Amino acid sequence: MIRTAMVRNLVAVAAITLVSVGVSGCDYWPPALQTQIEQLRSELQSATMEKTQLQSQLTSIAKVKDDLQTQVNDLSRANQDKSTMIASLQNGLAAAQERLAKSAKAAAPKATTVKPSIKVASKKIAHKAPQKASVKKKAPAKTISKP
Repeated sequence: MIRTAMVRNLVAVAAITLVSVGVSGCDYWPPALQTQIEQLRSELQSATMEKTQLQSQLTSIAKVKDDLQTQVNDLSRANQDKSTMIASLQNGLAAAQERLAKSAKAAAPKATTVKPSIKVASKKIAHKAPQKASVKKKAPAKTISKP
């Protein structure tokens, strides 16, 4: 009986020890585990810094992308406007060339009937823009200097 009482006391002490350790927690960390924890903390901190830098780079790149997209849209609109302008100028040029050809055909028979002895050379007639009237410059006013 004494033996069973000792076993009961031993089991009770072990149970109380386990419960007290479990409730109070263990503050002992092996040195290898402490170095691993510190290494993981430093890696976490460096990863957090890299993440912050990458996020700032991402926002700046997104801003540049938006600016460039705006420029592309503006240039596309300008290109479309210029294409429309070129097409209208080409149509105007074609119409002017047709009128010029018609007027050249109409002028050629009249010239041959009026003066049959003169040969008419066929030349392309260049359309020149009307010249501006020359503007006379006024002579500068004389200044009188006092001695």
